[in-house]
Amino acid sequence: MQMHTFPEISAMKLFSLARAFALVLGLAGTAAAADLSVVATIPNLGMLVREIGGDAVTVRVLAPPNRDAHYLEAVPSMMAALRRADLVVSIGADLEVGWLPAALTGANNRRVMPGQPGNFVAADQVKLLDDDKPADRALGDVHPHGNPHVDFDPERLAAIGRALARRMGELAPAQATEFAKRAETLAEALAEHGARWKERVNDAPGVLSYHSDHMYLLRFLGVKELGTIEPLPGIPPTAAHLRGLVRRLREEPPGVIWTSNYQPDRAARFMARELGWPSHQLPTQVPMDGGFDAYVAMVEAWLDTLDPP
Repeated sequence: MQMHTFPEISAMKLFSLARAFALVLGLAGTAAAADLSVVATIPNLGMLVREIGGDAVTVRVLAPPNRDAHYLEAVPSMMAALRRADLVVSIGADLEVGWLPAALTGANNRRVMPGQPGNFVAADQVKLLDDDKPADRALGDVHPHGNPHVDFDPERLAAIGRALARRMGELAPAQATEFAKRAETLAEALAEHGARWKERVNDAPGVLSYHSDHMYLLRFLGVKELGTIEPLPGIPPTAAHLRGLVRRLREEPPGVIWTSNYQPDRAARFMARELGWPSHQLPTQVPMDGGFDAYVAMVEAWLDTLDPP
């Protein structure tokens, strides 16, 4: 049987090969370590992280876009994601209070606990609406510290993006300049779209929302707010409240009714029948892996409902 022999390799050559192999492994490890592992509580924040972080981040979103983030429950999959995270990005202002603290405790990851650099709260970066009311749940079940739905305001979202880029840069200094540039590009794009959106809705009808999750967008656009179907944030409407709304709104010019896709639409349909107003139910969150284009399309879908028939 013929034996195959291999050329003799000197000890020096073996040493050089070993060093090269170790260098490759080291570079691979460095590249993997450069990825910032981020957990966002809601899809719109996941979009923000992806737009700012680009290829330097991996993003996991906890709340599906068709679920109300006020009312989720902490589950093992959330804890597993948080356990591996370098950064958790939440809305705050008690939006996730029913489940995020429990998920963080179960994850037992000190890096992302409140007060640590790996814990970023969007609501802490901007002025909240309705934050001048007493922090009392008797005035609403889910907004005791102000309205948390800041992700639906282009101006506030830009400010949050800049602050988030700074925090991400602290955790990944080699990428800090790139994060800042991407956040500025995003802010400029939001400003451009925002100016166009404001012009588009000039003379738009007023809006009656089911919940106050549209308040920031309506204030930004300058569209008249006609109230909410909920008597207080998170409190389902009673028949008496709806009848009172109908009486009041019959004195107003015709408007539009908005309901988010995860909210019950029975009361909105009742209001639409009584008032003869159009009612629309659409998403307020991008898809789980959605980017900036998805955010723009989402806002414009709402604006489409304000166009004359």
